[in-house]
Order: sequence, then structure tokens, then C-alpha cells
Amino acid sequence: MNQAQPKIIDLPKIEDERGNLSFIEGERHLPFAIRRAYWIYDVPGGEKRGSHAFRRQEEFIVALSGSFDVVLSDGVHEQRIHLSRSYRGVYVPPMYWRTLENFSTNSLGLVLSSTHYDPEDYIWEIDRLRCERAQSATSAAEVESPSLPLPDPKSCYTLDDCRVLDLPGFTELRRGWLTAIEERSELLPFDLKRVFYIYDIPSGAVRGAHAHYEAWQFIVSASSCFEVVLDDGHQRKSIRLDRPFKGLLVPPGIWCHLHDFSSAAVALVLTSEGYDPKDYICDYEQYLEYRRTKASESNI
Repeated sequence: MNQAQPKIIDLPKIEDERGNLSFIEGERHLPFAIRRAYWIYDVPGGEKRGSHAFRRQEEFIVALSGSFDVVLSDGVHEQRIHLSRSYRGVYVPPMYWRTLENFSTNSLGLVLSSTHYDPEDYIWEIDRLRCERAQSATSAAEVESPSLPLPDPKSCYTLDDCRVLDLPGFTELRRGWLTAIEERSELLPFDLKRVFYIYDIPSGAVRGAHAHYEAWQFIVSASSCFEVVLDDGHQRKSIRLDRPFKGLLVPPGIWCHLHDFSSAAVALVLTSEGYDPKDYICDYEQYLEYRRTKASESNI
């Protein structure tokens, strides 16, 4: 078996007086396309998460806040990796036993996966892992995306198309909470190309203040809370995000900014496009002209 090895990956860190931002793109920073994202939080002291392996799934694990250890084993050798920086994570290949432990107070872990959830992909006994590794019986297989249609290429979205959605949350024997979301699903109706998060946000900071021509966004308050202000050129509304199991779906063409961040807030954003400065509309007057043009095209 030509087995890939775990490795530490340093992520971009864009420092800003309004808070730092790090981002991750599938098949650019990671050696796989992102199919699923989940975050682990409210883990009591002394508890562990994980303690299993995957046959096909690759993962990338990062501590968005606080710290924890990732303990990895190939069935023979074990290594412990301490994660405590939002701009550094660990890549975990398939067929590695992994356990998350030693969680600090208010820690928040983000995991990006190469496959959708599949209970048949889990290995729950380390002896079984040793056996399958010895047999070299498992090969990485390409997993197809579900056949759900992509969002309707509507010419001019409005605030009525922005939605706050409840996400599935799972607790496991009081070992903390896990919230997950998959690309091309009813909750996330697009391919998940990029994940970014804003952290170390000072009081009074404002982030965003732009729109996108093409990119869809799904915004989550992974820690603490903040306000999202949406504007479609005709009307404006504010939505407060204050739970890690709720998210705001924002289609392209909606002006958006984030403000009123509470202490230790982490804004997590899942997007349909890789970073492209040409996709941004950063001037509000230009944005209003864009909306007028789109509205006119819609009425033709």
C-alpha cells in the first residue's frame, strides 16, 4: 500500500487591525476536494473525541480557538500533535487511527473531509485497522457528489433568498457537540470550494462590506456571536448569529457586512468559489449600479 503520511499544513494568515483571517481551499492548500465540514465544541475537560479510523476519508483538522491534541496511529507507531493556532492544522490520510483529546476551555475544532458521511467507511477497532492495513485491502476511491442540482442561476437575488438554517447537531455521551454540513445538500446547495474564518476580532470592528458576482456564502457564528447586515439595494435587514448550529445562506449579488462582534467571536464562512478578487464588488455605488443593471436584464 502506498500510504500517504500525516503532515502539518500552515495556512495563509491575513493580519488586519479588524481581526485576522485564514482560509483553506480544497485541492490547493489540501490534497483533496472538500465534501464535508464539521466543527466540535463544548467538549468537557478530560473528554476525548474520535477514536476511530477511515478507510477512504481524508481529513484536515484545525483548532479555530483554544487547543487540543490529535493523536494518530498506524496501528504500530503513535504520534501526538498539539494544535493551538488558527492558521495551522494537520492532514490525516485514510487508514490512520485518530483521537482528539486534551481540549482546553472553550476550544473549537474544525474538520474538513474528502467524502460525505458514510458509516461504512468507519473502522471502530484498532485491531481491525491493523488487519486491513496488513492486507492492503483498502484503496482510496473517488466518491461522487450527490446528484442534487446546483442553485438556480437566478439573475438578481434579493433578501428574500437569504435564509437562516438550522444545522444538525450531535452530542455524544456528554463529550461535547458536533455540527456538520455537506456540500451539494439541501442546506448547502453548492460545491464547497473555500472555507475561511475570522478570529482575534477587536471590539467595534466591521468586516465584509462587499458583494460577490458569483460566490455563494454560508456564514456561521462558530463561537460567540455577531450581527450580519444584508442589503440588496432596495431593502436592508440585520440578522444576529449566536449559535454554532445555525447558519445564514447568502446568494451572490447581496451586499453584506459583519459587525457587533462579541468577545472571542469566530466567524466561519463556507463559499462556493475559490478566492478571486474579480468576484468582489467593494464600492457601494458600483454595487447599486450593478443591481440596477441586473434588475433591468431580469425585466427584458
